[in-house]
Amino acid sequence: MIGALTFSFHFQIFKFTNFQIRKMPNPRLAARYAKSLIDLANEKNQLEAIYKDMQFLQLLCKESYDFLLLLRSPVVKPDKKVAIVEAVTKGKIGDITAAFNRLLINKGRESNLPEIITSFIDQYKQQKGIHTIKLTTAVPVSEEVKKQIVSQVQSQTNLTNIDLKTAVDEDIIGGFVLEMGDKLVDASVAYDLNKIKAQFLNNDFIYKIR
Repeated sequence: MIGALTFSFHFQIFKFTNFQIRKMPNPRLAARYAKSLIDLANEKNQLEAIYKDMQFLQLLCKESYDFLLLLRSPVVKPDKKVAIVEAVTKGKIGDITAAFNRLLINKGRESNLPEIITSFIDQYKQQKGIHTIKLTTAVPVSEEVKKQIVSQVQSQTNLTNIDLKTAVDEDIIGGFVLEMGDKLVDASVAYDLNKIKAQFLNNDFIYKIR
């Protein structure tokens, strides 16, 4: 488990006091660096391996707030950052990805790593013709239900290579919400209740009863 990774001993070299480190998004920069890495991965025939590296780093960024603080810290010197990042990722990523991380740090772009990872994964999926679909339900769904959803989408669209992401949101009460690119299928109980509420507010039911 990445969440079990600990590198607090490295953080003895600096302290975070009462301030927050904010990161302004820079999608163009992220896309540019991700494209360079994609091109290199294709050239070296290492696309699948580096894609797995990006998945690992993305999970690390999501599960370790300390790691994000390190990337965004203006206090820690580049050589210290390189040492910490290499210690945390040792044996988890390949040489090309490790060299890419060092490049980002030396150029002062390491704070953009989460965005670069997201852009890399998006560009990878575009190259592979993979379509990401997000399924939101009130409770977790089984693998069988996931397969049924993918099968239904494939049968009703021209999408064949589907990457299904799932999320749980108790606020939808029941049913599901399916997001496919710029399309949204809202079959949630919450949506139905809101429609009923709107009809009451507009007196639709009163007119029908009369």
